[in-house]
Amino acid sequence: MVATSNVTEIIFLGFSQNENVCRVLVGVFLLTYAAVVLGNGLIVATISASRGLASPMYFFLGYLSLVEMCYCSVTAPKLISDSLAPRRVISLEGCITQIFFLHFFGGTEIFLLTVMAYDRYVAICKPLHYASTMRRRVCSLLVGAAWAGGFLHSAGQTFLMVQLPFCGPNVIDHYFCDVHPVLKLACSDVSRISLLIILNGGSISVVSFAGLVASYAVILRSLRSATSAGRRKALATCASHLTVVGLFFVPCSFVYMRPCVTLPADKIVAVFYTVVTPLLNPVIYSFRNAEVKNAMWRLMRRKASWEGK
Repeated sequence: MVATSNVTEIIFLGFSQNENVCRVLVGVFLLTYAAVVLGNGLIVATISASRGLASPMYFFLGYLSLVEMCYCSVTAPKLISDSLAPRRVISLEGCITQIFFLHFFGGTEIFLLTVMAYDRYVAICKPLHYASTMRRRVCSLLVGAAWAGGFLHSAGQTFLMVQLPFCGPNVIDHYFCDVHPVLKLACSDVSRISLLIILNGGSISVVSFAGLVASYAVILRSLRSATSAGRRKALATCASHLTVVGLFFVPCSFVYMRPCVTLPADKIVAVFYTVVTPLLNPVIYSFRNAEVKNAMWRLMRRKASWEGK
């Protein structure tokens, strides 16, 4: 339950008040969002329908693509509809709900990326134990732990936010609700809650990033004794994962691992981890992967043959 507040709705300033700019933004983000849903949806469908993509790496990739679709859907549709509306508003309850799902899917993605790094560590550094270590039941438990971790992180952030009273003003210089912009609207001392929010988000980022760095440090060290062909294959896989990690962690760290203040650049930075990373995920992970591309072609040919009957 939201604390007693005079504010019933939040007004977004968005990217621009100029109608022509807004029309351009609608076109850009509509096409981008469609590409995110189609690209990641195709990966999920391909991995689900292809027996040849049954390895743990693809199992985790399918869930990552699902999370990317959901994560982008928390903010992009609202941004598109608001760009066409005379007033960009959201109810206070809707704002808190948006914060919950933003951090739920964002936290889940962080944990999934960490799990995927562990999968690569076992595959490259302990190949003889890979099949016994990364059994399907273990992979399912790791994915479940990632979802549970995202939920606990988000529940903590949301619980802290609903304790705050909002008396006015009700305008934030952003295009979606997030903890830092909304904290500025609270009409009480937020220093303690700000610290708890930073500790919640920052600890997850630091621990996960440390785990990722440690995994890839061990992987790179182990590759010194690998054959040149094995080294190239392992580096190609790791490079794809590190690219996604960088695109997601760097902007997230800029926003969340600092005191609860808002900066003019926050809106642009937010586009990278809420839209650009989900957009590039299919390109980085899958469309450069021969196994995935072949499975996609087989799936589309199968679908075409069904429609032709």
